[in-house]
Amino acid sequence: MSHKAGLGVLRLKAGRERSLRRRHPWVFSGAIDTVSGQLASGATVRVEAADGAFLAWAAYSANSQIRARVWSFEQAVYPDAALMAARIGAALQHRQQWLDASTLADEGACRLLHGESDGLPGVIVDRYGKALVMQLLSAGAEHWREVLIEALLQQTGCSVLVERSDTDARQLEGLPPTSGVLHGELKDNLQIIEHGLRYEVDVLGGQKTGFYLDQRD
Repeated sequence: MSHKAGLGVLRLKAGRERSLRRRHPWVFSGAIDTVSGQLASGATVRVEAADGAFLAWAAYSANSQIRARVWSFEQAVYPDAALMAARIGAALQHRQQWLDASTLADEGACRLLHGESDGLPGVIVDRYGKALVMQLLSAGAEHWREVLIEALLQQTGCSVLVERSDTDARQLEGLPPTSGVLHGELKDNLQIIEHGLRYEVDVLGGQKTGFYLDQRD
C-alpha cells in the first residue's frame, strides 16, 4: 500500500525508528532526516524509517519539538472520522467495564479519554454527570475538532460540552488558548458525588477541567 498522493512524509534518521517500533507514539524533531509533501500543522503524515519502510500514520506539528504524534502503527488503519469515533467508543467501553454504575451516573465523574493511552494524542475528556469537559492539546487533536465533538456527544448522550483548551501545552503546538461552552447550557457550577462526598465543580474557572479525575484509583 503506497502512501496517499500528496501526503506529507517524515523520513527518520538511521536508527531513530527504534522507539516507534516499540510503539512509542511521539516523533521528536531531532529524529527526522527529511520531510516532503504537504505538511500543514495537524494534518496526517506518513512516518518512514531511513530505508523507506512504513512506521506509522501521525499528526504533524510544525511548531512543537514533538513533531508528530502517532494515530496508528498499522499501515491499513488510516486516520479518518471513523477511526476517531471508534477510538472514542473503545475508550467508553473500557470505562464501563472497570467503573461501577454510580460513577457513570448523573452525579458521577470520571476521565473518559486520556490522550495517547486511548489512541487519541492530545485529547483529554472528563465527564461530570451529563456534562463533558474537553481539552485539545495538540495540533492533530485540533485538526479533528468537529469530528471529536460530534462523536463525543453522540456516543455519551451528554447534554453539555465545555472546552478547557487553555493550557500552556497549546502554545507549544502553536495554538491559541480557547475555552467556553460549546454545546448545551451551563447555568451554575456542576455537582458530583465522589466517594460519598458531594463536590461543587467549576469547569470553566477551576484548575485543569475543574477536578482531579486523573487521580482516581
